[in-house]
Amino acid sequence: MLELAAGTGELAAALAGRVARVLATDLSPGMVEAVGRRNLDGVEHAIQDMQALDLPDESFDAVLCRYGYMLVPDRAAAFRETRRVLRSGGRVVFATWAAAARNPWATAFGPVLVERGLMEPPAPGEPGQFALGDAETIEELVRQAGFDEVVVAEVAVELAVPSWEEYVRLQTSVSTLLREALAGVGKNELAEIEVLARARVASHRDGDRYVLPGVALVTRAA
Repeated sequence: MLELAAGTGELAAALAGRVARVLATDLSPGMVEAVGRRNLDGVEHAIQDMQALDLPDESFDAVLCRYGYMLVPDRAAAFRETRRVLRSGGRVVFATWAAAARNPWATAFGPVLVERGLMEPPAPGEPGQFALGDAETIEELVRQAGFDEVVVAEVAVELAVPSWEEYVRLQTSVSTLLREALAGVGKNELAEIEVLARARVASHRDGDRYVLPGVALVTRAA
């Protein structure tokens, strides 16, 4: 089994011992090193660019990717490479996020920063968190790569955090763009931005807690 955009190895750890061999790959050397530090049985790790895999043809029974395909510049190439390394009858399963409007958990700050000119709005076709946010786009790309059977399913997700401060910490820890944008503003403007961001998710507040909904798209293709 090949995992693309493996990050620090959470999914590889869940798979360890359940399949004969897992190759966990990522473009970031730091992420690949983190996978190696887990010392997982049956799990190998390597630096790989999913748009140009340095792997033999038809060398894997399955490919997994959690929230990775939408972040690469050439998604068509990534899907073609996935098809190339799969054996006959092999399957790819991957997750992406549905459109931004369906994921309030991730969109408190972005629109506020765009309105203030602190971030550029995403351009059509550019890589990003919501670049594969609809089933039609996914199915077209996957079929063009040579897959015949494509099924896209919606999966409801939920982010529950105990406080606004924890929400901010979580969002800035996973988004370099957000972290850098907020770091570049003064104290007074930052306070104004937080007021506007909190207002966007106020309907999901439960006391001090925030319970924010979202939708992922899980695709399987063969």
